Amino acid sequence: MAGPSELAVRAEEAGTKFILALFVDLTGKPCAKLVPVEAVEQLATEGVGFAGYAVGAIGQQPRDPDLMAIPDVASFTPIPFVKEGLALVHCDPHVEGKPWPYAPRVILKAAVAAAAAAGYVPFAGAEVEYFLLRRDSSGALVPADAQDTADRPCYDARGVTRMYDHLTGISTAMNSLGWGNYANDHEDGNGQFEQNFEYADALTTADRVVTLRYLLNVMAAERGMIATFMPKPFADRTGSGLHLHLSLRDAATGTAVFPAGEDADPIGLGLSKTAYSFVAGLLEHACALQAVIAPTVNSYKRTGSSASSASGATWAPTLPTYGGNDRTHYVRIPDDQRIELRGGDGSANPYLAIAAAVGAGLDGVALGLALGDVGTGPGTPFPATLLHAVDAFDADDVVKGVLDAVGPGVADYFAGLKKDEFFAYHSAVSTWEHDRYLTAI
Repeated sequence: MAGPSELAVRAEEAGTKFILALFVDLTGKPCAKLVPVEAVEQLATEGVGFAGYAVGAIGQQPRDPDLMAIPDVASFTPIPFVKEGLALVHCDPHVEGKPWPYAPRVILKAAVAAAAAAGYVPFAGAEVEYFLLRRDSSGALVPADAQDTADRPCYDARGVTRMYDHLTGISTAMNSLGWGNYANDHEDGNGQFEQNFEYADALTTADRVVTLRYLLNVMAAERGMIATFMPKPFADRTGSGLHLHLSLRDAATGTAVFPAGEDADPIGLGLSKTAYSFVAGLLEHACALQAVIAPTVNSYKRTGSSASSASGATWAPTLPTYGGNDRTHYVRIPDDQRIELRGGDGSANPYLAIAAAVGAGLDGVALGLALGDVGTGPGTPFPATLLHAVDAFDADDVVKGVLDAVGPGVADYFAGLKKDEFFAYHSAVSTWEHDRYLTAI
């Protein structure tokens, strides 16, 4: 008789009573079924079924067969700090026994496999910025901390202390999971925070971003707050990014590829030729990348801001350029170990964002692309709106190819979703229009 599955063993060791079998759709919406531990062997061997059309943006119609969420045991995560006896496991959706091409985690795994075929293992770190809000008596969104009103609240020790219970609760949770939380701070917008964890391989980091967003949402709600990753919730305040710190290791030796070491460094920022070509790939595909890493209408209120926030800076790139330890650029190179892609925001699906970035960067490596002078880029204008970004995406076979890696049609489906989103926004009549036009003539 076969022994218990690895998932069952892990669940028993953790004292788990229920497991959230979780995956996200193309928009990043977390979808799950709550599975009792008594059914853990069925979950481990068969997965758990979903009506795909009901899931959301995942490429199915009501007539299609079930999505079966197959758990990745390595991602099993006990979360008793949310509910006693609760755990979650990230899943790969399958249809009729095959990985589903529209599933973001499946797409990232394909990108990692493509990188391995080229001789590289991609690693990533992620800066998860978010706001803690509440609604006032009129229903308006305001910072959850009523005293958080300064024009320049970034790093304010008092603001961190007032949110001590929330921040330390999240920090303790991350450290109990072995993520290595190393800093928690008040960011540049009123009500805005960031909590950092150590980098890891690309898939692990994407899983952790999804897990952290879930934890932030449910743990903030327990304290009567709204945690939001909306890129630009306030016109006059800094927006929330999802900055990605990317690097490569040699697939055969495990050694870091980005440092120049003893090799020649013509640009002087400490990176290898491979790393500079990776950056050049990011810049070459920047406009198309934005459709994936800044995928909402609201994203372009952040990158397209024409005025500084109350603090004096937006901290969002406006041109696809690169530089050294300079946060005004699309790609920042802070040291010889990594590069920071700063164009992404809190609405990005981490699986798609990392996959697209790795694909763009490795295209630059494959072509041996070279960078211009520090502070420059390809000279293309940054997308002004989501629609401009989707147009660039439609014209970019490399970035589209990342989304189509498991099966054709995914990139076109994604582009269609984003166009529909833009035109739904465009057809809505706003307060701005009332103020501008109601009595103008």
